[in-house]
Amino acid sequence: MHKPGDVVLGGLFEVHYTSVYPERTFTSEPQQPHCTGFDIVGFRNAMTMVFAIEEINKNLNLLPNVTLGYSLYDNCGALVVALSGALSLASGQEEQFLLQENCSGIPPVLGLVGDHYSTFSIAISSVLSLYNIPIVSYFATCSCLSDRQRFPTFFRTIPSDAFQVRAMIQILKHFGWTWIGLLVSDDDYGLHVAQSFQSDLAKSGDGCLAYLEILPWDSDPSELKRIVHLIKTSTARVVIVFAHEIHLIQLMEEVAKQNVIGRQWIASETWTTASVLQTAHLTPYLRGTLGIAIRRGELPGLREFLLKIHPDQSDNGRYNNNLFWEFTFQCRFAPAPAGWLEGGGALCTGQEHIENVDTEFFDLSNLRPDYNVYKAVYSLAYALNDMLHCKPGTGPFRGHSCATLQTMEPWQLIHYLQNVNFTTPFGDQVSFDENGDALPIYDVMNWLHLPDGQIKVQNVGEVKRSGFKSEELTIDEDKMFWNFESGKPPRSVCSESCPPGTRMARNKGQPECCFTCIPCSKGKISKNNNSLECTSCPEDFWSNPQNDHCVLKKTEFLSYHEPLGICLTTASLLGTFICAVVLGIFFYHRRTPMVRANNSELSFLLLVSLKLCFLCSLLFIGRPRVWTCQLRHAAFGISFVLCVSCILVKTMVVLAVFKASKPGGGTILKWFGSMQQRGTVLALTCIQAGICTAWLVSSSPAPHKNMQYQNDKIVYECAVGSTIGFAVLLGYIGVLAVLSFLLAFLARNLPDNFNEARLITFSMLSFCAVWVAFVPAYVNSPGKYADAVEVFAILASSFGLLVALFGPKCYIILLKPERNTKKAIMGRYSIQRR
Repeated sequence: MHKPGDVVLGGLFEVHYTSVYPERTFTSEPQQPHCTGFDIVGFRNAMTMVFAIEEINKNLNLLPNVTLGYSLYDNCGALVVALSGALSLASGQEEQFLLQENCSGIPPVLGLVGDHYSTFSIAISSVLSLYNIPIVSYFATCSCLSDRQRFPTFFRTIPSDAFQVRAMIQILKHFGWTWIGLLVSDDDYGLHVAQSFQSDLAKSGDGCLAYLEILPWDSDPSELKRIVHLIKTSTARVVIVFAHEIHLIQLMEEVAKQNVIGRQWIASETWTTASVLQTAHLTPYLRGTLGIAIRRGELPGLREFLLKIHPDQSDNGRYNNNLFWEFTFQCRFAPAPAGWLEGGGALCTGQEHIENVDTEFFDLSNLRPDYNVYKAVYSLAYALNDMLHCKPGTGPFRGHSCATLQTMEPWQLIHYLQNVNFTTPFGDQVSFDENGDALPIYDVMNWLHLPDGQIKVQNVGEVKRSGFKSEELTIDEDKMFWNFESGKPPRSVCSESCPPGTRMARNKGQPECCFTCIPCSKGKISKNNNSLECTSCPEDFWSNPQNDHCVLKKTEFLSYHEPLGICLTTASLLGTFICAVVLGIFFYHRRTPMVRANNSELSFLLLVSLKLCFLCSLLFIGRPRVWTCQLRHAAFGISFVLCVSCILVKTMVVLAVFKASKPGGGTILKWFGSMQQRGTVLALTCIQAGICTAWLVSSSPAPHKNMQYQNDKIVYECAVGSTIGFAVLLGYIGVLAVLSFLLAFLARNLPDNFNEARLITFSMLSFCAVWVAFVPAYVNSPGKYADAVEVFAILASSFGLLVALFGPKCYIILLKPERNTKKAIMGRYSIQRR
């Protein structure tokens, strides 16, 4: 289809979608293939270019005094036809053509609109770049065409597959689909998309492929059957298809045969709005399809222009107009093919009323590729307009020269095309980036199932490039139709997300989306979904039962508020109270023989020291502090040494008195007077005080958080600091206790009037037994129970001393006062001597 003009633009369109090649022999001349299968949408694309050029020619503000012409070729769905047409457009059809002469030939074009297919565009651009002819495609999306080194003259008004792939990934991310099947066509378009999709999906980390299959061009039944069976058996519920309508027709026929339901289909821009797939037997499988489509536009006046198409138009396009007429009215112009009339076919008269026809050709509510054709034509027109408005001396070419209508060449138009920037009547901005790609924007489409069984492809959102070259997705989910019983988006994951408290463990030999959720070990947490690692809690924290937060560890120490602490505290206070009562009794009866016997001063001092022993046990209860840790063992050591020292001195006095009662033994008592007794007790106690001081100065006990007993608890305890110091302290008490026990044991058979030694023997025996049992029990008791063992030993030994030493005396003083006389006490000794 041709129309002359001052400047001619070329176009390549798919008016027929297939070709039949004639049989050839070695001697026959090459022949062009025969084009079959009239493509009504491709014809409308071509007529949209004619409409745009005629609109530009009527525009007084754009290319005034310049008439655009066109030369349109049909690629017939065959690369060889498309490439032949492109070469004809680039070089002209005449053997010689001079622009200055008035000739009837078809001149070379200044720019080309097309082609439809990426593969065709790659081949054509590779050749026409040698001629420096700019090409503006309206449908070729292969990202490879953005390579300026290979395709320096290629532009397009449709976003590249690189953006389409990223837009798809944004949709997957929006709905949480991470386990996807991918089907692509076996051509440059499909193979480049597959490569780009795999790369971008891996970079995003938002999913992985369950399978990747290539749809055959030759509709191999066995291969299609295998692919559909894979779709049916795979756990991936989302299937993305980057292919052409012809592939989808073959694929969906096999899907219907195998009754593959429960799949969410996602369409590329090539078939999102394809009406050929919206048939009754495919609707149950494809309804609810989600896809992205070329930006829709509106072209006022296009319908009126298309209604003017008539077979008798004299524009060198009568052949195509006749085909359109025959396709629309299902008739044939004379001479009709053989058998047409006999089969009931009608002849076309050219008088049919096209206004009454309701076909896809006149459905302009969803103009997408046509809108891109419109923008492509206007891009070339605006670039040409800018070039012709160049002021001499300010041009971009050598010597700041400008191109003129008579001398311009195609390569000069490329400079202006790269910088073109205009807005369509629909409000969309058109410009090209450094790679010749248009500003990327896609509509998000959804196949709505209507009550009458029809499919309506509705717009539910858009994807466009926002700042910093990131993709911005907007979707209205309330408008969407889902082909599932739940009426909600499906779940398509290989493994469910690992909740907080678990970590992902990759399954060997499987994609990274397939993993096992392993609970975090105790003491470690994960706060987010799909955490790769569990993080350890800080020292004073532990994981909660769900392992998703760190909580403060439970603290453990011998507390005043727990039953054990209450019992020990009560026992300590009870012992202190009993000591006070005994002390009061002894003070009240201080002048009686029972109290005055064997140095009452030591008895009072012994009672005070026992009271201190009971009270010092309270330092072992409660949360350890620095001062309690330092004071508890010192108070314990000094109190017990004071107590045992008093007992030791009392035992020594008993032996001394007995020896003094024998002939020649009177002088020994001078070494055991009151002053000597006090001095001995003081000296022995000072030694223990010195040991405690040295211990506290060299390696003082301090509070310690012990986490070795239980990981989820902090056991507060007092670290002894120096084990040697603690051992010396206990050893010193032990030496005094053993010495007292031995002396008391030797004096156990003395006469009754002197024999307090029996009571001392029994008391020291119980004392030593308690502390011998204490050592292994203390070593093997964890945490607070070690303190409880020590408190129990203190209380048990203190009660043993208190009861053994003062129980019999209080019994006599309170219940047998008649025996609390000097005569009674001395009388027993006299009876024994007789």
